[in-house]
Amino acid sequence: MLVYVLRRIVTALTVIVMTLIVSFGLFFVAPTDPAAITCGAKCTPERYRDIAASLDLDQPVQVQLGHYLQGIFVGRTYTSNGVTVDCPAPCLGYSFTFNERVTDMLGRAVPVTLSIVLGAGVVYLTLGVLAGTVAARRRGTTIDRTMVGLTLGIGSVPYFILALLVALYATFLPRAEYHSLWENPIAWGSGLLAAWLTLGISNTASYTRYSRASMIEALGEDYVRTARAKGISERRVVYKHGLRAAVTPVATIFGLDLSVQLTGAIFTESIFGLPGLGLVTLQAFYQFDLPVLMGGVLVGSVVLVTLNLVVDLLYTVLDPRVKLA
Repeated sequence: MLVYVLRRIVTALTVIVMTLIVSFGLFFVAPTDPAAITCGAKCTPERYRDIAASLDLDQPVQVQLGHYLQGIFVGRTYTSNGVTVDCPAPCLGYSFTFNERVTDMLGRAVPVTLSIVLGAGVVYLTLGVLAGTVAARRRGTTIDRTMVGLTLGIGSVPYFILALLVALYATFLPRAEYHSLWENPIAWGSGLLAAWLTLGISNTASYTRYSRASMIEALGEDYVRTARAKGISERRVVYKHGLRAAVTPVATIFGLDLSVQLTGAIFTESIFGLPGLGLVTLQAFYQFDLPVLMGGVLVGSVVLVTLNLVVDLLYTVLDPRVKLA
């Protein structure tokens, strides 16, 4: 078990480092001038020189990458408009467009996206697994066909259309806005309720189908028939024996969906006006703010590999038949 965990951690770190190197090459070693792109159309010669010097564009590529890695671990300094700015570790760069450290910008955006995605994840995982379990227990009945029909109907509606309809017509829901969980938990929950329900209902459709198919397969296993033959109650057979095995493949999909949504919740954030990671990254893309884009890619890769690692380690908890080696 320990060897497997260490091996997976090394693999995850390798993926993050490779992502960092590739994205750095795409953004800062391109055939264009990164300083001119970052500075913008109304760039003064003095500001251009500040950006070029801060990005080490007069140095070899390996030196530029080394200084970027140095900022992540020990911090570094930048010069903007003649003013020297300290960027303590972990420093992901400096936005010359907004005159702000990238770490500070992403530090405000990541909690918003985490709140949206994790809250919606609780909604669609809970509702989807329960609805799929009920449909599997009543396979072929009117309840089963109704649930399957509803999931197909909801799944056929593009997400951005569903989000727009909720934003325009669901006036009974609290206005979407973000408040810190630690400062005002009630305002935090009410401000994100519309986003949670929209993203949750949209994904509940697919999780109902996943859970139903997995549950039908689990209820046909030998150990389930043995449990029934021993006289164990149907409720205990379904929810203790069958559901535990059926939830393992669903957990795999859930972990992947969370990682994708954390780095791609841009529709939800844009439509509901929530300043999350996707909205900040998109704004940086439109303004060619390369340091912010670089920081967003790095944060996204860390989130992706971390969630994949957590899901793999949870296998043995969800299903004792799975052995990590």
